[in-house]
Amino acid sequence: MRPGKIIPILILLLWAVPGEKSFAQVSGDIESGVVFSGYNDVRIPGDGGTLFSLSEELQTDPSAYFRLRVFYDFNERHHLGALFAPLTVHPTGQLDRSLLFEGVTFPAGTPLEATYRFNSYRLIYRYDFVRNEKLVFGLGFTAKIRDAEISVRGNGVESKKTNVGFVPILHFRMLWKFSEPFALLVDGDALAAPQGRAEDVLAAIITQVSDQITVKLGYRILEGGADNDEVYSFSLFHYAALGVIIDF
Repeated sequence: MRPGKIIPILILLLWAVPGEKSFAQVSGDIESGVVFSGYNDVRIPGDGGTLFSLSEELQTDPSAYFRLRVFYDFNERHHLGALFAPLTVHPTGQLDRSLLFEGVTFPAGTPLEATYRFNSYRLIYRYDFVRNEKLVFGLGFTAKIRDAEISVRGNGVESKKTNVGFVPILHFRMLWKFSEPFALLVDGDALAAPQGRAEDVLAAIITQVSDQITVKLGYRILEGGADNDEVYSFSLFHYAALGVIIDF
């Protein structure tokens, strides 16, 4: 099954699962804004390619993004969610040295067009250990499928590296209602291991504007990568985030 078909199926499952009638509800979280590239260092293959930067040696312009997340709250403490988080940027420019990328050599000075794609599909479970009038804090785990591609084109030649893989990571959420009607939300997935690391964390101010609608404004960081024989790739992205959470 293609990764793109997974999220719609998960959403249907979340709607179909029964819960406690007195509390169970579904919420949709739509987030958009602008994403800015920090460092983005690549060497493919990891043990023999040319190390270069997609953001410092090539130019990566800021671009719009969106994310969609759906959560099903079984009760006040148990939550199950699904996330679709696409990301694609298109660095351009040229290097002052030759580039060996996935078996293809691009001579120095070749005008290059690159694609960096990192789409994420996640199934999330969280249990809220703390829940009171001021503070909500929960921990859980995320089953993540990454659909990644890095490609380079120049002088009519293209070389590409793709990867689809499964990554288990930790999930957390903290909501601090510091001053009604505003609250601080820190929400994300993160894990580090010898094979690599991944962090996707949002810090935002949220406020409820109606019984069903909450808006959020904040900053998201996406960072991580892997270092092995096939690929060396570590990247950092900054997000200016604006979102709407709708309770159904």
